[in-house]
Amino acid sequence: MSHNDTHHVNYLIVFLALCLFTALSVVFDLLSFDNHAVTVVLVMAVAVAKALCVMMFFMHLKFEGNWKFILLVPTTILAIGLPLALMPDIGMSYYTPMTPQMTAWEKEMAAWRAESGHGSGHGDSGGSHAAGGEQHGSGGSH
Repeated sequence: MSHNDTHHVNYLIVFLALCLFTALSVVFDLLSFDNHAVTVVLVMAVAVAKALCVMMFFMHLKFEGNWKFILLVPTTILAIGLPLALMPDIGMSYYTPMTPQMTAWEKEMAAWRAESGHGSGHGDSGGSHAAGGEQHGSGGSH
């Protein structure tokens, strides 16, 4: 194939393939598999196939040279590296109820409520602080 050849894509066939993939995705989701992971894997496989069709034909990547892989390598490294780098801080234990941050905060709030005599409501705590500050301010100036 020479450099001046044009690439003809039958977009109707690509559209029909995307419709078929969408129907497969719906069918896989409606089927009742014993293991939910099977449904997830099948639906994700169909989603990847649809994405490949869109990228290859509508974004014209099928007809590009190998330079597209040079652009893909750093993006892939970042897409894998960022979640792995954040996993110890956020992904593993941050949202569990027994994190040190949560237990320390609960202890501080309980101690503050006990010493100040405030309830757990937010509305009365602001007024009590303002009233307490005025009393201390007026008592200290006399």
